Amino acid sequence: MSNERPDCDYIGRFAPSPTGHLHLGSLLLAVASYLDAKAHQGNWLLRIEDLDPPREQAGAKEAIIETLAIHGFQHDGNIIYQSQRLHVYEQKLEQLLQQDLIFPCRCTRQQIRQNNGIHRGRCNRAKVDLHEPNWAWRLDMQRTASLQFDDIIQPPQPHPTVPPSDVILRRKDMYHAYQLAVVCDDIDQQITHVLRGMDLLDSTAWQIHLYHCLGAKPPIYGHVPVLLDTHNHKLSKQNGAVPIDNQRAAANLLWCLRLLGIHLSTDWYDADAKQILTKALKHWHRDKIPSGYSFSNTDLIA
Repeated sequence: MSNERPDCDYIGRFAPSPTGHLHLGSLLLAVASYLDAKAHQGNWLLRIEDLDPPREQAGAKEAIIETLAIHGFQHDGNIIYQSQRLHVYEQKLEQLLQQDLIFPCRCTRQQIRQNNGIHRGRCNRAKVDLHEPNWAWRLDMQRTASLQFDDIIQPPQPHPTVPPSDVILRRKDMYHAYQLAVVCDDIDQQITHVLRGMDLLDSTAWQIHLYHCLGAKPPIYGHVPVLLDTHNHKLSKQNGAVPIDNQRAAANLLWCLRLLGIHLSTDWYDADAKQILTKALKHWHRDKIPSGYSFSNTDLIA
């Protein structure tokens, strides 16, 4: 894949992980990213982030793809699987090592937390081969330039008041971390716009810095409020979110569209999933998406 920007002005993507079936929170993000891409005459790519085999659920990849199809989504190009790109991530680690931008680490999470997430140099002078096991590799975040950025949904994001932590790019068990893979994939797929959940907003500073380290231009970011469960926790597979009912595809889409600020007239309720997405394109305005971390309880009343 070329690192040059494509002729298309907008390339977006949806990148679920196969740790379980899609739930309404992930469907909401799929709807937002899809409509924003298509409303701007762009492409919408599908990527499966299968980086962590121990956490994968059998059959989840196939179930995710099936659910998206039943709900009327049509992705552009081939589906990309991160598990098939491990050699790319290793090449980028080698590049970063040659630039002296990453360092090996054996510190525990507790030790890092005690220092407010900042590595204090206990092991970043160690002479370690990149392929030696039992060492994590961290991105040096202490030499960053400005990390402020404009978000197309949330208010402008200032430079962090606290230095970002030195994020892990490859774990001690030799599995590549999300922060490395997502940036490498977005660069290679020439992603220009990323719409994703507010729970990933704190990752943006790390990722912008990594883009700069790799000599690439970051995409434009927009962060959508997340859905909460009855305990006010983010709706997620880890928290036991209920899988989407594919038999209610049209109703699921209408529920998401209402949250995203689209007014629904009575004729919407007689349409099927593909017809609903087609109608939604004519009414899509990203500035109608509310700002803030999550949707309020009143927003979630069906």
